[in-house]
Amino acid sequence: MSRPATAYTRATRLPALLAQRIVVIDGAMGTMIQRYKLTEADFRGERFADHPKDLRGNNDLLPLTRPDVIRTIHDQYLAAGADIIETNTFGATSVAQEDYGLAHVARELNVAAARIARAAADAAGTPGHPRWVAGALGPTPRTASISPDVNDPGARNTSFDELRAAYFEQASGLLEGGVDLFLVETIFDTLNAKAAIFAIDELMEQTGERLPVIISGTVTDASGRILSGQTVPAFWHSVRHARPLAVGLNCALGAAVMRPYIEELAKVAGDTFVSCYPNAGLPNPMSETGFDETPEVTGRMLAEFAEAGFVNIVGGCCGTTPEHIAEIAQRVSAYRPRGRADPLFTGLLAA
Repeated sequence: MSRPATAYTRATRLPALLAQRIVVIDGAMGTMIQRYKLTEADFRGERFADHPKDLRGNNDLLPLTRPDVIRTIHDQYLAAGADIIETNTFGATSVAQEDYGLAHVARELNVAAARIARAAADAAGTPGHPRWVAGALGPTPRTASISPDVNDPGARNTSFDELRAAYFEQASGLLEGGVDLFLVETIFDTLNAKAAIFAIDELMEQTGERLPVIISGTVTDASGRILSGQTVPAFWHSVRHARPLAVGLNCALGAAVMRPYIEELAKVAGDTFVSCYPNAGLPNPMSETGFDETPEVTGRMLAEFAEAGFVNIVGGCCGTTPEHIAEIAQRVSAYRPRGRADPLFTGLLAA
């Protein structure tokens, strides 16, 4: 698969930019989609009008049925100051889409979502300020190392090989659609993440390309561990072999609770960049976004992370909006990015 020279140029510029300033990634997609109050008919469109299963809530289907909504959300985040936007593909694997009876369109979902994001990024970018598209690979609703049955610890509802195949299909679609990098995010089971990493590496070997990869785990509670039981340092050491452009944390926690864990990660991951995009605090059903932090609060806390030298990439997860991203971008611009030693990524694109 041949890629435009501009794609290669963007990819090679990103590591240098991360060393120069703090880079901003976008905020929540699901939160923004909820603002549209879409109906079952919106999710179905004409193509899936007679589909036998309910489709409302399958946000990953919208690049096919309401691409205008997804494009508008991307445009809003870019206008707010996002350097990197994520494709709307968090659950666009055959494994996740099987729940809706749509596993057969998984690859198509990824191609369509990537093309929408690519068009938005290209429209907003300039030679002096390019914008990047990160192909988002979510955790899937199944886990390779955790039993779904409390009475049978050895039970599994998926396998490494099934996940690897699903992630390969997803990554292939994202690459065809024009992404600049891959983002393996919201990791609560490291074995799932390893399947994604393996699939991406397999794809890169087949295509002869070498796109950057960002890996982002999720600390689920005050225990400081991801759901499959690893501490933050253990998580880093288990994925370090992938030589990611950045490693980070996202989702589950607001910035205030996430602070000790991102500080810990910044200390142990000295040879790569660090990303952080927390939720907008705690869930709050009385709030417009469903979370309790205003843009000013989230922006102030991430600015504190920047001032402390913890981060290279910042943004938002659940509950964050373009207003949050604009506030974050403005506040972190006053600080230098976190440094790193002996970068793992040096020479990777030329490999």
